[in-house]
Amino acid sequence: MALLERVTVSGDALAKLLHDVRRDAHVAEAMVVSTCNRVEVYADVDRFHGGVTAVTELLARHSGVGQERLAPSLYVHYEDRAVQHLFSVACGLDSMVVGEGQILGQLRQALRLAQDEGTAGPTLNELAQHALRAGKRAHAETGIDRAGASLIGVGLRLAERVLGPVAGKRVLVIGAGSMSGLTVATLSRAGATDIVIANRTFERAVRLADTVGGRAVEQAAIPAELAEADLVVSCVGAGTLAVTPDMLVPGRKIFLLDLALPHDIDPGVRVIPGVTLVDLDSMQQAGMADDGGRGADIEAVRRIVTAEVAACLDAARAARVTPTVIALRSKAADVVESELNRLVSRMPDLDTRAREEVAQTVRRVVDKLLHEPTVRVKRLAASAAGDHYAEALRELFGLDPKAPDAVSQISVFHREADQ
Repeated sequence: MALLERVTVSGDALAKLLHDVRRDAHVAEAMVVSTCNRVEVYADVDRFHGGVTAVTELLARHSGVGQERLAPSLYVHYEDRAVQHLFSVACGLDSMVVGEGQILGQLRQALRLAQDEGTAGPTLNELAQHALRAGKRAHAETGIDRAGASLIGVGLRLAERVLGPVAGKRVLVIGAGSMSGLTVATLSRAGATDIVIANRTFERAVRLADTVGGRAVEQAAIPAELAEADLVVSCVGAGTLAVTPDMLVPGRKIFLLDLALPHDIDPGVRVIPGVTLVDLDSMQQAGMADDGGRGADIEAVRRIVTAEVAACLDAARAARVTPTVIALRSKAADVVESELNRLVSRMPDLDTRAREEVAQTVRRVVDKLLHEPTVRVKRLAASAAGDHYAEALRELFGLDPKAPDAVSQISVFHREADQ
């Protein structure tokens, strides 16, 4: 977690990392997913080792962590395994708390940023969209999200072990972003009525407090509010500490929940009598220790991931033959037009109606002859050896090798209906 905290990127730094990755000679597209549990770079690269080296160097440079320190903690997935990993992430199987639903929104934000910055092209766009659909399916068809609460829910359950029910407790929420909004809504559903929101931008604190009938304060009022609060939830992650040991009263019982990365609360508060601090390290341990009886749901989601990954890869393999099919039909069309022109030159007295009838007949014959092989080659291309069928088609029909390249910009993840 300490290393992750240093590597985590957000805001302008995240956009800069995206562009730096995309500018590398080996990278065609890039997307970065940066959350409290991961920093992942998804890239469409022309060379595996070149791409991995480039991304590793950029992560080290952006974080200030030496490559010798960073490299042992990196994980790398390539092609099919990369797709499998992204789908598992989208479905919540790789989260600190298995099944938490916030990752879908985070993945959607990552894709939107890459789209806005122009670093995501057709490959990553289609791949991420398919992953999002898989995630939605997992939450719709299983109880994974209902059985496994978000990080906030787990954190509040830990707090209740120390404080008892949150109803009747004074709660201080530091921050007014999306995570704070989820926190406030969860607290309200749990029965908390005395909720105080502290934020650097006071107007945002007021708007959030109004949603639950709470009270907003300036950020400078945090020390005074700590003296009265039973439960504190901090969700800022701005890189500066919002709560330090000197702000707390020794011997007074208080539970601090730090959901931010980088940390909002100084870990040194743990030594103060009466203070309990739970941060993302603690959350990870709590989430990994117990799946909450969700074994059946987890297995169901894994089956969904397997099925969706297979469908995605089949579509990718099938789409690779599309340029070859287009080249075949293009060559056939050229042959038809050439022969029709030859017919007209040899039979100039043929009337217009007859010419049109002959032309339609010839085109129908060619279409019918090509229909079965093109449908079959698309279907066969979905297999693991799919590329060989496209190669065979090019060889059998003497297709110009450059013709498929002319349309190779079609995304390999594009789904095309059989003609």
